[in-house]
Amino acid sequence: MYTYQDYAKRLQDILMIQSLPIAVRFVKQEDAVPKDYDGQSKLRYCQALYRSRRGEKVYVNAENIVCPASAAAFGLKPLPEKLASGEMMSSLGLFYNKEAAARVMSQMPRLPMGEYKGVMVTPLAECDFEPHVIIIESQPEHLMWVALASIFKIGDRLQFDSGIFQATCVDSTLTPFVKNKVNSSLGCYGCREATDLEDGECLIGFPYPKLQEIVENLEMLLQKAIPRVRGKGVFKSTFPAQCDS
Repeated sequence: MYTYQDYAKRLQDILMIQSLPIAVRFVKQEDAVPKDYDGQSKLRYCQALYRSRRGEKVYVNAENIVCPASAAAFGLKPLPEKLASGEMMSSLGLFYNKEAAARVMSQMPRLPMGEYKGVMVTPLAECDFEPHVIIIESQPEHLMWVALASIFKIGDRLQFDSGIFQATCVDSTLTPFVKNKVNSSLGCYGCREATDLEDGECLIGFPYPKLQEIVENLEMLLQKAIPRVRGKGVFKSTFPAQCDS
């Protein structure tokens, strides 16, 4: 039986990702949060993920979260009227007008107010609780294999859900948690401005119960499909001159 550390290592080795896979858990009792989690620093939720993909343990609650959109998504604080009305996002130039922005905000899934006290975020390899969601921030090719691994044995068409806003809190965390589904996101204004998420990186989140299956299926994909794709044999045989240049 794999440990969290084993799962994290296999994900990193198979996918060839540099950043650490992240584990997330919604917390109902704050006294259950271990002392080694930073719950004091003022930060956005996307910044908590940024820190955890580099090895840190972070706890986000109503006291230290500074992003009103993610605070509302997690039921930690009410959604400010300027966000609900679309005024804030339209003033930032994100949407054509307030009505378009307000429509996006009205469709955002949110946890009931006060149901959870906060969110623990940690590298999967150092996880000391049973997570709700696993998140990976990396290049699209890496995330493609995770998505394929999630349907490897059953076959399906994945339906990714995004408003191109709240990519980390809603798309990558809340949607997998609430809808029990794999969800990928292209990123958003907030996480790309507030973290070092690179232009060529995206996000994927999936419910923790799918972790074992996804890792096992990645192992099988590694036997043939992954090395063949990465070897680019068809491209090299079709355009040899370009490969040599």
